[in-house]
Amino acid sequence: MPRGTMLVMNVWAIHRDPELWEEPQRFKPERFDKEGEAQKVMPFGLGRRSCPGAGLAHRLMGLTLASLVQCFEWERVSIEQIDMREGKGVTMPKKEPLRAMCRARVLAGNTNVRKDFL
Repeated sequence: MPRGTMLVMNVWAIHRDPELWEEPQRFKPERFDKEGEAQKVMPFGLGRRSCPGAGLAHRLMGLTLASLVQCFEWERVSIEQIDMREGKGVTMPKKEPLRAMCRARVLAGNTNVRKDFL
């Protein structure tokens, strides 16, 4: 594969592969107690075996982001342009973490408090 290619895996098929799992259609969490088995699982899979809290997490992330935008005034720490390159990892983290300063707005309480966030 060429460098930089986005790879999309069929997690549903991997979780049901009889070459990887003994009785792949049965729910047997004890199978991961064996040495090396935990590296084969992708816990946030698809279908019946997906994360039951995914819907709640999506809603809460939107609420959390909205609260941060509404309750704080944000500024960059440095005058440099923000580096938007991607780092390594499944969740596409930033190569260089964003550093910002925030100040609570009047509606959120004390306006003199400044926090440094990574």
